[in-house]
Amino acid sequence: MNILSKYPTSGIKDTRSGFGAGIDYLGETNPNVIALCADLTGSLKMTNFRKNHPDRFFNVGIAEANMMGIAAGLTIGGKIPFTGTFANFSTGRVYDQIRQSIAYSEKNVKICASHAGVTLGEDGATHQILEDIGMMKMLPHMTVIVPCDFTQTKLATIAIADHHGPVYLRFGRPKVPIFTTEAHGFEIGKAQTLHEGTDVTIIACGHLVWESMQAIETLEKEGISCTLINMHTIKPLDEAAIIEAAKKTGAIVTAEEHQINGGLGDSVAQTLVRNHPVPMEMVGVNDQFGESGKPAQLMAKYGIAAANVIEAVKAVVARK
Repeated sequence: MNILSKYPTSGIKDTRSGFGAGIDYLGETNPNVIALCADLTGSLKMTNFRKNHPDRFFNVGIAEANMMGIAAGLTIGGKIPFTGTFANFSTGRVYDQIRQSIAYSEKNVKICASHAGVTLGEDGATHQILEDIGMMKMLPHMTVIVPCDFTQTKLATIAIADHHGPVYLRFGRPKVPIFTTEAHGFEIGKAQTLHEGTDVTIIACGHLVWESMQAIETLEKEGISCTLINMHTIKPLDEAAIIEAAKKTGAIVTAEEHQINGGLGDSVAQTLVRNHPVPMEMVGVNDQFGESGKPAQLMAKYGIAAANVIEAVKAVVARK
């Protein structure tokens, strides 16, 4: 069975709405969950939480550094704070506060970041952070998660409430196909193999999982058999899944909406070089800032669309 037939879509929706659905669920089921937002309640899909739990919702205004400090303090009283703003403001603007007040002391803060990557679109380079995965995975104690669609983002949001320690949860603005179901489940640090093949393994996260699925549809018609791993957790990385795939297929391609430097591909390469080196190619943004444009146009321009995955797969298979 081809890959798109295995995962029929149930509509299109933005992953930020998956976060909204997840935090709504937590609002009803976990009284210790507190939501904080930096004046982007609608954009982060936190409106229902604010409406239904006004005593547990705080709009701190455009004061992201202060929001991180408040969140760190709330954990001392046993609360589970979820902070919400754009990925650029969730990381680059407040890195000092995250490092000093949250990661260093292992505070139980959930840093929830929307509008990541170039698929933010028209807001342009100042908002399209492409360095955030690297920044956050380098912090000791930090867990880093990049889910692939609405359903997985919802499940990830719910799961991180039960995980003790700081978490960075990254999601996006554009509407993308929903191809996972709640039956797939979600386990932090446990990759999901979505498709089995023998010639090459594609390891993807976030929006690039869907792009990789489309790529595989084309590649397998051309006789290239592909394994696809949804590496939704960048840290802790499922190294066992990577090593097993490398031994099975002998070639790896990583795909992510992030700089090649410091991202998923960087982590996979480190795992391979220490354990089982094989030919590898990386699909990601190559040391560039973004610009204003439509998400699909930007993905094509910066080399992170299905066509680029196809190109990388053919290149790595030729190197075997």
